[in-house]
Amino acid sequence: MFMINLLMMIVPILLAVAFLTLIERKVLGYMQLRKGPNVVGPYGLLQPIADAVKLFTKEPLRPLTSSITMFILAPILALTLALTMWIPLPMPHPLINMNLGVLFMLAVSSLSVYSILWSGWASNSKYALIGALRAVAQTISYEVTLAIILLSILLMNGSFTLSTLITTQKYSWLLLSTWPLAMMWFISTLAETNRAPFDLTEGESELVSGFNVEYAAGPFALFFLAEYANIIMMNILTTILFLGSFHMINLPELYSINFTTKALLLTISFLWVRASYPRFRYDQLMHLLWKNFLPLTLAMCMWHVSMPIFTSSIPPQT
Repeated sequence: MFMINLLMMIVPILLAVAFLTLIERKVLGYMQLRKGPNVVGPYGLLQPIADAVKLFTKEPLRPLTSSITMFILAPILALTLALTMWIPLPMPHPLINMNLGVLFMLAVSSLSVYSILWSGWASNSKYALIGALRAVAQTISYEVTLAIILLSILLMNGSFTLSTLITTQKYSWLLLSTWPLAMMWFISTLAETNRAPFDLTEGESELVSGFNVEYAAGPFALFFLAEYANIIMMNILTTILFLGSFHMINLPELYSINFTTKALLLTISFLWVRASYPRFRYDQLMHLLWKNFLPLTLAMCMWHVSMPIFTSSIPPQT
């Protein structure tokens, strides 16, 4: 039964990832006054299938001096970790109902750094290794901000379980009371998923794809799937944390429609940002985190820690 549920979760995720690539190319096309893919199938709807067939039937190449085992394992690990992070997400019910779902997601997301580092190191290429080091530095840095923002949200939620956030936001979104945290969270998720304007790890015009430059065919497709699965997952997590929907027990159908619409709008905003903003320099990327986001998130976290202590010390009115 568990395996059937697992397959029912994985297959829709992979289909959503495939068609997200089509939506991205269409949205970017119309924002740049062109059509995007419109040849393969009606309105280009079969383009993701054509891309998948091309990638998985292409000959996989690898450098002669690469470390074979780690070179093969890195993309498999990236996709496995990307799919594992979906397990505790309530949509409206999680695959496994974890009491410490938030900690599980933080732990698994930090492990994804290893797949990036392994791919750059195992390629035995200077360009891939430099790209991997830049990617690891960026990913680890922005995880600090994400963890502190999550701590602030958990202090208001009172639980490490993701499903209780929906109950917490039954009458009002946390976005309304914590919008600075929500804005910093959204920008940090852009950096965490290597999206423009923070795609320093795979900026084609400068780095020629960065850490995965030596990958082709199927292994490259696995990295591609992992990145887009992480984008959808991060937007679903943002919806759960800040845009809590209708109560899922009373109105499950309305909850699903509402939830999907919000996650889709956030995903479209990722594409909008890519079409609108130029790429950051690497020093600007690090300055934004360590000089701007980190002091702000720490100050707001300490505010949320001190508020219950402050309110409990006020004597009751007689």
